Amino acid sequence: MVTIETKENNLIKTEQLDFLEEQSKIKTRLKVNDLIPTNNLKSIFENIRNYLAGNAKGITRDETLTQELMNLLFCKIHDEKNKKSNDLLDFYALYKENPIAVKNRIVNYFENKVKKEYGDVLRNTQIALDPNSIYYLVYELQRFNISDAERDVIGDAFESFFGPTLRGSEGQFFTPKNVVQMIIDILDPKTNEVIIDPACGSGGFLIMSLYHIYRKLVYDKKLNKPVVAEFKKIASNNVVGIDKDSFLTQITKAYMAIIGDGRGGIFCEDSLDLPEKWHEVTKNKVKTAHFDVLLTNPPFGAKIPIKDKEKLQQYKLGHIWLKDKKEEKWAMQNRLFSYQPPQILFIERCLQLLKDGGRMGIVLPEGLFGNPSDRYIWEFVFSNAKILAVISVPQETFQPSTHTKTSILFLEKSKPTKDYDIFMAVAEKAGHNKNGKPIFKINKNGTFILDKKGNKILDDDLPIIAENYKLYRKSKDFRESHLGFLINSTKIKEEYILIPKYFNPEIQLEIETLKKTKEYDVYTVGELINKGILSIRRGNEIGSQFYGTGDVPFVRTSDIVNWEIKIDPVKCVADEVYEMFKDKQNIKLNDILFVNDGTFLIGRSAMITELDKKIIIQSHIKKLRVERNSLLDCYLLFYLLNTDIVRKQIESKTFVQATISSIGNRLKEVILPIPKNKNAKEKISKEIKTIITAKMELRKRSLEILKNGS
Repeated sequence: MVTIETKENNLIKTEQLDFLEEQSKIKTRLKVNDLIPTNNLKSIFENIRNYLAGNAKGITRDETLTQELMNLLFCKIHDEKNKKSNDLLDFYALYKENPIAVKNRIVNYFENKVKKEYGDVLRNTQIALDPNSIYYLVYELQRFNISDAERDVIGDAFESFFGPTLRGSEGQFFTPKNVVQMIIDILDPKTNEVIIDPACGSGGFLIMSLYHIYRKLVYDKKLNKPVVAEFKKIASNNVVGIDKDSFLTQITKAYMAIIGDGRGGIFCEDSLDLPEKWHEVTKNKVKTAHFDVLLTNPPFGAKIPIKDKEKLQQYKLGHIWLKDKKEEKWAMQNRLFSYQPPQILFIERCLQLLKDGGRMGIVLPEGLFGNPSDRYIWEFVFSNAKILAVISVPQETFQPSTHTKTSILFLEKSKPTKDYDIFMAVAEKAGHNKNGKPIFKINKNGTFILDKKGNKILDDDLPIIAENYKLYRKSKDFRESHLGFLINSTKIKEEYILIPKYFNPEIQLEIETLKKTKEYDVYTVGELINKGILSIRRGNEIGSQFYGTGDVPFVRTSDIVNWEIKIDPVKCVADEVYEMFKDKQNIKLNDILFVNDGTFLIGRSAMITELDKKIIIQSHIKKLRVERNSLLDCYLLFYLLNTDIVRKQIESKTFVQATISSIGNRLKEVILPIPKNKNAKEKISKEIKTIITAKMELRKRSLEILKNGS
């Protein structure tokens, strides 16, 4: 245990700082070239957050603690950026140094250097943390190179401190750096282009766009002006951010100021409000049809709807749209929606801000790309823009911040053209797991794959997708796969489905390969229904008030496990309830139950045995029945539903609709490869029947044991 004596208010106090036992003992000041490169400081920021929550004196609010950390980060970044490689740093805390001395040094640096240069941004802020907390923060951070970190350090810090509170109320969450980088790589902002993020949050898109531009300036051999001066000019004149959260805009202003200015382009406004309600300085800088590049991750969610009629009135997408069945087109009505989720209005506002030929990347919930009720949105989009790309990112991408599945839409504001290609991709890995911890590529033997420098490589599909897009735009060949493929816009307009996995070329290639073998009759489920071979009927909802009223099983999606129906006695219902639904559901022996709705469960199946004939099935379950076995019997159908190629199709046709995932009527599109060889079919059916029968007999025996005890 290390003991540090502190003198405060003429009293001697002893403070126990356990963390020093686990850190290298820094006894001399560090130079810039002593600093350690890093690409992930989130765990350190989380440790700092926990320390401050338990030890900081006089400050407990997350927002205040976050501001304190930001002020110290700005000191460190300013110190790094204004020192040469061999210069000693002023942001330091030595082993066993008096915390009061450390606080005095840092406060003086903040007041006399940081605020002197950026007083307009930090005018009303001060460092108020107690000496021991400042000592802890400085000692923890001093070893790392913050200004050259690969991740958005301010964003990481802000998310670690304030993220959970913020996410809960305003539908906001932070965009991971690799997502931001992919969007920037695809849009490729030029040094002369004007950029905006109308929901800028802590400035991640803007900061990384400036880094992108700085690199272009460095490598521009034709640039006759000094790079730093030109960079500051671009940051000041060509980069704009808006956010309705005043605390976030203050943070962004400060961070922009420190990395190269641009603080004058950050405004606290409601981007969705009428522009005439904005402050005069905002209106002078933010005009419609003005921006070349727009990048944004707007707040979205059903819990934060826009209800203000004055706001809704200014948007076409604030109005109700109806489909003209004769024209097969959607048309805007004079009536307004009673409310509209903000992400929908953001699509239109973003298009308004772009100049003709301008391009944008926007993060949106994936359900928007496939919901039948949202297809009017795509009628609007296709009539006002050219869709450049749609990229689906994994469920884990924004976790643990949110479980919302998202895709990124890329548009170019231009007059509609009849026929063009749209780039699509499905990312399966995002470089981290659902807990936000990094995941790395591994060999088949379980060892890590290393780069040329011996470093582990993040398992991240997003850089590959960005590279494939760039190859496509340069008219260079790239191998089409789920990481990049082309779909014609005409095909998209048939149903306005823009979910990339729906068009996964690898699945189609596998099906075409099966066809070429000439060993299969290939039919869709819908074709078998039309031929009278197969029938499908959905279950019903009975109401939870009937649960536990009797012994008749009410089968829900979670009750279908390992090809069997698992009975939950708690959900069993009375015979009177069964009689209400018996004829409507018409459950028979050898019917197949198929989970149609429900996250992670869709595609599960079970066959009705003699133990299951008296049941009621939930509405999220479909009952499949072979009416004529001219092509297949029930056992062969059950087998096909569980084959790898059919499971892949089911997954690709499962969309998030509202709050639940569903394959919907797209089950009819699933292709079944039925063996042509009669002996092969009979062999499969016999084996499946044997398994089903064996499972039933085991269930029967277990029920007998439970009932009779032997």
